[in-house]
Amino acid sequence: MRVVLGSDAAGMELKGLVAAHLVELGHEVVDLSPEPAADFVDSATAVAHDLLEHDGSQGFAFDGYGVGSYMAATRVKGMVAANISDERSAYMTREHNNARMVCMGPKVVGPELALRIVDEFLAADYAAGRHQIRVDMLNKMA
Repeated sequence: MRVVLGSDAAGMELKGLVAAHLVELGHEVVDLSPEPAADFVDSATAVAHDLLEHDGSQGFAFDGYGVGSYMAATRVKGMVAANISDERSAYMTREHNNARMVCMGPKVVGPELALRIVDEFLAADYAAGRHQIRVDMLNKMA
């Protein structure tokens, strides 16, 4: 799977850990911020725009808490993103909400939990069906 990553300075270490994990699992990793972005707005919106251009890709944005990246990403029309700090929410936001992007940060999520979040998010498939009406509503917003 093609997985896109972006980070500001506060999230770089966690992004590096996730990138190495993804490569180890055989995913194609696209790192949009090999150097930290000046601001989480820049890194998160870069990931969001890339995902909208590459159907089938998933992404992760990192900043101190993940909240800033989440707020920036959800301002991009058509992007469904989630600020995640547990594995179950990672899985369910993909399965029920068709989220394409998870935002998280090392001041909330430790390294081991971050990797479990990544694994759960990427393991889930969008269920569609009864959830599609919600996703359509989300896609009209922003």
